Amino acid sequence: MNKKFLIYGASVMAVMSLLAISCKKDSGQQQQDQEMELATITVSEEDAALETAYPATLHGKNDVEIRPQITGFLTKVHVKEGQQVSAGQLLFTIDQVSLKAAVDAAEAAVKVAQANVNVARTQCTNDKILLDKNIIAPSAYQTSVDQLNAAKAQLAQCQAQVVTAKKNLSYSSVTAPTSGVVGTIDFKEGALVSPQTLLTVISNNGEVEAYFSMNEKEVLALTENGRRTLNEALAALPPVSLQLANGEVYGQKGKIVSLSGVLDQATGSATAKASFPNTNGMLRSGSTGAVLIPSFSPSAIQIPQKATYEVQDMKFCFVLGDSSKVHSTPITVEEMSDGKNYIVTSGLKPGDVVVVEGVGINVKDGMKIRPKSPTKAGK
Repeated sequence: MNKKFLIYGASVMAVMSLLAISCKKDSGQQQQDQEMELATITVSEEDAALETAYPATLHGKNDVEIRPQITGFLTKVHVKEGQQVSAGQLLFTIDQVSLKAAVDAAEAAVKVAQANVNVARTQCTNDKILLDKNIIAPSAYQTSVDQLNAAKAQLAQCQAQVVTAKKNLSYSSVTAPTSGVVGTIDFKEGALVSPQTLLTVISNNGEVEAYFSMNEKEVLALTENGRRTLNEALAALPPVSLQLANGEVYGQKGKIVSLSGVLDQATGSATAKASFPNTNGMLRSGSTGAVLIPSFSPSAIQIPQKATYEVQDMKFCFVLGDSSKVHSTPITVEEMSDGKNYIVTSGLKPGDVVVVEGVGINVKDGMKIRPKSPTKAGK
């Protein structure tokens, strides 16, 4: 009986030993599983080039509003929307019937006035002969002189009316004051138009200007906090690019040509203008895009923006330390960025390992991780 008890006790001890070993293995495996596998990068100093995007609106170098100078009915529209026109080309014709009649009436009035001048001149000549022979009084002769002068004034007035009538007639033919592309035409043949009517806009788009805004901090950074003038800062800027509405970059470089010296009190920003050549006419006034301003930094440390998080306007990242534990590290970055990366000016040094995955979501200060390469993480 005692022998059976000893055998049973030994069996129980063996089972408990196996359970203890199994629990210890499970505990170690669970602790290992709690160490998250996260992507990291090792930072280094290298030449960095970032492009900061500024939303922009495109305008032709010279957008001219076409308005008639007289009131009348449109009788002919000679161009189509989007058509390329040259300076002086006929765009619209306004009803000319009454205007031509006004010219004819004014020219007829000139002929009548000229006849009156001839009669008055003849009378004045005859009265001068009679005055010289003392046949009439000087006052009679003066009367004929005054009548001649009045007739001449009437003639001049009628001639001026002819000029006005012909000018009004010329206004019935609306021509392009500059070369460019025809904009929207809202009024068709038969519509009544007046000097307040906007017929269309001619956009001289041989060059296109992109208007965008820069905030106060960006203006200060551009001028190095006032250490150089605005003109010097603009002259030192490299050529800029234009990102089109479909995301593609326009094939020709442009140049920032101006920046307003006064900040808008409502928005706190200054209006800048960049000029781009438009030899093929692809860019159209009224389109949108983004001006890309490059920023070059030699021997700079660059990290992805997703590797950072903010606390009270300060930026931080997680640096891998001893025992595979991460530590929250404050950093400072350049003001300009491309929306994807930051150029770090302080807080990191070459060789630091920075976490680039799960920042702001899973990563905690002092957390132990298993680092992996960004390529393995599907970057």
